[in-house]
Amino acid sequence: MTQSIENHAGLDDEKLQEIYQTMWTIRYFDEKVDQFFAKGMIHGTTHLAVGQEASAAGSGAVLKKTDWITATHRGHGHTIAKGTDVKPMMAELFGRQTGTNKGKGGSMHIAELANGNLGANAIVGGGYAIATGAALTSKMRNEGKVALAYAGDGSTNEGSFHESLNLASIWDLPVVFFIENNFYGMSGPVVEMMNIPHISDRAASYGIPGITINGNDIIEVINATYDAVERARRGEGPTLIEALTYRWKGHSKSDAKKYRTKEEEKEWKTNKDPIKLARKRFIDAGVFTEEKADELQNSARLSIEEAVKFAEESPITDISELYTDVYSD
Repeated sequence: MTQSIENHAGLDDEKLQEIYQTMWTIRYFDEKVDQFFAKGMIHGTTHLAVGQEASAAGSGAVLKKTDWITATHRGHGHTIAKGTDVKPMMAELFGRQTGTNKGKGGSMHIAELANGNLGANAIVGGGYAIATGAALTSKMRNEGKVALAYAGDGSTNEGSFHESLNLASIWDLPVVFFIENNFYGMSGPVVEMMNIPHISDRAASYGIPGITINGNDIIEVINATYDAVERARRGEGPTLIEALTYRWKGHSKSDAKKYRTKEEEKEWKTNKDPIKLARKRFIDAGVFTEEKADELQNSARLSIEEAVKFAEESPITDISELYTDVYSD
């Protein structure tokens, strides 16, 4: 085992290479979805996380398969990082029987209970209470599982955020609240929505640790998430993590992004691209060579091409299936 970069989770070079490939898988997945949506081959709407790959890949890498996550509208990356196969994910967006939810959930409702994914959520802030409930279950059953709730900056102004943090705090629940602050809640700048410098400052109101990190720095994400997850696993309660990042695309497919400048976008894409930063850091440290980096990137690209082929060749979910899997006895 070789460990070229020290990190709190003790991840070796092989694992860091895997994480790098995951970052590319997330990017290629969302870029492909963007293309097919433009062609009218994917219906409904979708929220892409291009530019936010480090926060999903780094945090997901320190979770166990048995741990739980709840994802947001922008949840493809969270789901991939938790270990869901991209083939049924792509099939889900195409409305195919082989999809994670038999083609009936679509982009905002991908879930896979067997892999610890309690689901993406179309309700802003909807994942907080679900993750808190899962953490309560884990504690009451003494299962040792941790729940991680992904959420966006705008959702921290919802009541569910505050209720969940309060309950998780007073009951010392094993939950991590992971906020991806991409500076815009839909079209509204965060600085116009709250009167504090950092979302993580809100943790003090509930007596729990809060930390703001560079969400585009893969090692910083790994370290902060690992510390929070281990704290939760030890029974010491929840942590609030605010990961600063940036979405390259609009909030959803109908967003013309008139609320921000081309110069701002160029700065993030040119100098703060999380994948570009990870590649340079890993090569400089000796985690992999230029050739290996290209190989990992190409493997990710091929996996998405295969996922598209799988989705296109899968049967469309029949309308007679509309009400199956909806109710449970």
